Amino acid sequence: MEKIDKLDRQILNIISQNARIPFKDVAAECGVSRAAIHQRVQRLIDVGVIIGSGYHVNPKTLGYNTCTYVGIKLERGSMYKAVVAELKNIPEIVECHFTTGAYTMLSKVYARDNEHLMDVLNNKMQQIQGVIATETLISLEQSIKKEVPIIVTE
Repeated sequence: MEKIDKLDRQILNIISQNARIPFKDVAAECGVSRAAIHQRVQRLIDVGVIIGSGYHVNPKTLGYNTCTYVGIKLERGSMYKAVVAELKNIPEIVECHFTTGAYTMLSKVYARDNEHLMDVLNNKMQQIQGVIATETLISLEQSIKKEVPIIVTE
């Protein structure tokens, strides 16, 4: 990976707080030209430092009032890829991680309510071949959501 310098970190710090900020404003804050910002951001995208951009949708505004984390235990860890392929077909699952510890996998699931959640768990997730158990943790409130810290060195 290419070296990330102080200007790159400044840019990342600014755009991670507001992805819609105009490049001219980023340039003014960094003391460089708009073209320089555009080139730097494109390079950061090309080398994989910036991996996406877009809008974040509030799930509650679409009727998804229940956020849960579901620990999934598999019959064998080697079944992971096949199970992930099945989990991708469940639209309520928005994240899935292969983990160490008590669960083979940890997924984040949004449901409209507890009845919908029970349907997702019983009729979708637990029906996948290789899934032997799930444990559900309901999120009562998201207290923190942020990007990794971007430290701008002198």
